[in-house]
Amino acid sequence: MFIRKTRTSTSRGGTHYTTHRLVETWREGPAVRQRTLMNLGRHFRIEQRYWKLLCVRVGELTGAQESLCAGPLAPEVEAEARRIARSLLERQGESLPEEPHRRDCRRVDLDSARDHTPRTVGVEHAALAALDLLGLPALLEELGFSRRQRLCAIGNIVGRMVRPGSERRTHAWLRSTSALGEMLGIDFGTIGDMALYRASDRLLRHRSGIEGHLFRQAMSLFSLQPTVAFYDLTNTYFEGRAAGNGLARHGRSKEKRSDCPLMTLAAVIDASGFVMKSRVFAGNVAERATLEQMLCELGFGRDAVVVMDRGMADEGSLAWLREQGWRYVVVSRGQRREFECEGEAESNGKVSYCRRLVELAEDDGTPYREAHLWCHSPDRERKETGILDRFRKRFEEGLNAINAQLAKPRASRRPDVIERRIGRLQKANSRIARHFRVEVDTGADGRRVEGVRWYYEPVEGTMATHPGVYCLRSSILDWDAERMWQTYMTLTEVESVFRCLKSELGLRPVYHQKAERAEGHLFISVLAYQAVCVLRTRLKAGGCHDSWQAIRDTLGTLVRTTTAFERDDRRTLHLRKTAEPEPEMAALYEAMGIPAPPRKLRKTII
Repeated sequence: MFIRKTRTSTSRGGTHYTTHRLVETWREGPAVRQRTLMNLGRHFRIEQRYWKLLCVRVGELTGAQESLCAGPLAPEVEAEARRIARSLLERQGESLPEEPHRRDCRRVDLDSARDHTPRTVGVEHAALAALDLLGLPALLEELGFSRRQRLCAIGNIVGRMVRPGSERRTHAWLRSTSALGEMLGIDFGTIGDMALYRASDRLLRHRSGIEGHLFRQAMSLFSLQPTVAFYDLTNTYFEGRAAGNGLARHGRSKEKRSDCPLMTLAAVIDASGFVMKSRVFAGNVAERATLEQMLCELGFGRDAVVVMDRGMADEGSLAWLREQGWRYVVVSRGQRREFECEGEAESNGKVSYCRRLVELAEDDGTPYREAHLWCHSPDRERKETGILDRFRKRFEEGLNAINAQLAKPRASRRPDVIERRIGRLQKANSRIARHFRVEVDTGADGRRVEGVRWYYEPVEGTMATHPGVYCLRSSILDWDAERMWQTYMTLTEVESVFRCLKSELGLRPVYHQKAERAEGHLFISVLAYQAVCVLRTRLKAGGCHDSWQAIRDTLGTLVRTTTAFERDDRRTLHLRKTAEPEPEMAALYEAMGIPAPPRKLRKTII
């Protein structure tokens, strides 16, 4: 067995190029015969000095010869040898017929048993089932995707669900770790990473049609009616300068990576958690501009309700919603907290609240009315009290450190030096510093600081005096307090969309330097989320509220592997089969309404 370089030409135009072929030789009487076992392609990446070792290793893996390698091979050579061996088993091996109702007994050497080519199937099987439920493969075919383009696009999406990362990392995962190619009937080892990039480009060009189809299919699948639109933004940062990307701008990073160029993902999400529409904007985009564009493009009925968190609910955005006739429920951005509801507060067991109608006016003096709901949550109070205690402790430790420094013999006691130190401490702890009155004792002459004293004096109407209190605003005047609060609380569930995108589906960071490729990367994460949401919605209906990461960890150990035995006639029997799912895996598949991966046995003799 050896590798031959062959110069050939294309059928169109006669352009010449060099390809690589794996060739087998054998003696037939006095003559030596040759035949091509496999075309390795024009982009064969293994250096020529490794070709002989590669062929030897392929022979070992297929069982054709004893181990002759002196030591371990380079990782890229070993990976390619395993890929070629797997392909040869499929192409050249003698497949034994399936006889399900008859025992198949053969004599083999048990000591020769070895397992090879393990590939994961557990999460991939669930991911493919979710994409089929959403009708994505059929949609891609309708949109004119070729078979290869469809499978590359599905490989991108499933890769983001199973092993989040860049398209390049996904390509490596498809080649060496996953059985997705075997499940789809394609060898991703023969496809370059550019095929995945081009599939991403093509998905992005059909963004509107794909998003609309998936959302409608999800609504139909679970018999849902979209009535509430949750709107939010998040941003992702670039690794590198992204100089060729017009959307890469510096702004405020939610991951504290303002040193990097940013790009913003905006999404309108239904109360069920499915993404209705997504768009990519510049990293420093104004929130109101994105809100107007997204809702206008959505074509959502005016009877729907827009729900936004505190960060999005500025007065300009609310004025625009009222002008356009949209109804809304938002968290007030008012700086002052109050809960003067004695005698009229109600409770639902989780929060106490009271509702009032308030008369307000636009900037031009036009009056309008809103329903305001003041809420007090004990759970939120405990959380905010813990935050304040932590901030207070840190600030007081800083003041104690200043006093400890003053106690040292050679420490500077100049008032201006100490005041600058206090100022830096206050700036670093601005959220708690306003609740402290700090005094500097300069002694009788006013030239030497003797010490620093402080007094904790909480500012009225803040988190320090009203922990756990917040106010909801709504343009819907006929809703009662409970319905208004329940609608807002749905937002906390929907916020998990962005948490899933950022922490579980590889939204951050972005390595692409071109705008189209960066947008495609984000869009793949959105498509992956839609499939994840299908599976998690089914699980929630069965009482399972595990995160996608927990589900992925449980199913991720299910593999398909090949066991090889040497027979009496020195031929090698290869048995490829999927492992039996553990009970917790089987329970997850059952809850998702998906049959466990088929344990189809493939028997091959080399």
